[in-house]
Amino acid sequence: MTAWYRAMGAGLLLVWLAGCSGGEEEEAASEPAQTDTAEETREPPPEAKPEVPAVPPFDQPAMIDLTSRLGSDRRLTVEGETNLPEATRLQVIVERELSGVRWRERVSVEEGGFVAGPFGPGSGLPDGGYRVTVDVQEGSVQPRSVRDRLGEENEHLSGPLVQESRHGLGQVASYSQRFLVGSETRRTLDHVEVLEVE
Repeated sequence: MTAWYRAMGAGLLLVWLAGCSGGEEEEAASEPAQTDTAEETREPPPEAKPEVPAVPPFDQPAMIDLTSRLGSDRRLTVEGETNLPEATRLQVIVERELSGVRWRERVSVEEGGFVAGPFGPGSGLPDGGYRVTVDVQEGSVQPRSVRDRLGEENEHLSGPLVQESRHGLGQVASYSQRFLVGSETRRTLDHVEVLEVE
């Protein structure tokens, strides 16, 4: 009985091999005919035209200006104006100086500005010092339209806000502003904005 299975298995293997080899020969035989036809219908390539960038690179120094508002719920809303291209991705971070607790939100530039927030716990921000930082994210995460203007690694960014990325992914821009929250004005020697509840 095992001899019968072996004979059947060998027969099936031969049929399978014969079926597979016939298809390759036919394909190989038909390919040169197709390429001959394609060669006959080819036209000479058009003259190469020099590439002209569709959009000019960003040539202004990066500018970011912030306005922070403390709402009646004692949560912070950050509004900003910038000259960066439309759809540039930014990260807005609010950090409490005393504890180092951070809140962050990613936003995109729309019509020359952005809005982020409200930041803070549901109970509102406690009195104290805070720092708002706005970072232009690396070129690798920017949309194609922004990379066309700023470059693949934001190499067209310039100005005092621009620095090399910590991760070696090109240039980034960062703007930071310090402010105090509280109903009582505190004495300080540094430049700081005091926010009161609206």
